[in-house]
Amino acid sequence: MPTYTYETIPENPDEQPERFEIRQSILSMALDRHPETGVPIRRVITGGLGFLGGSSRGSKGHSHNSSCGSGFR
Repeated sequence: MPTYTYETIPENPDEQPERFEIRQSILSMALDRHPETGVPIRRVITGGLGFLGGSSRGSKGHSHNSSCGSGFR
């Protein structure tokens, strides 16, 4: 089961949101309330290594493993 990151939605714009993780099925809808406190929350979309390089969908002659100047390979 994947782990998703959520954060609270502060009522006061000066407050920092509180982040936490919840394990839930990939088929489950995103939560909109904290399961224990009922505070409004939103799912945080984060990037990961699974999104970098290695795609088999590309034009012929273009290498997906070449340096793009970002320091990632």
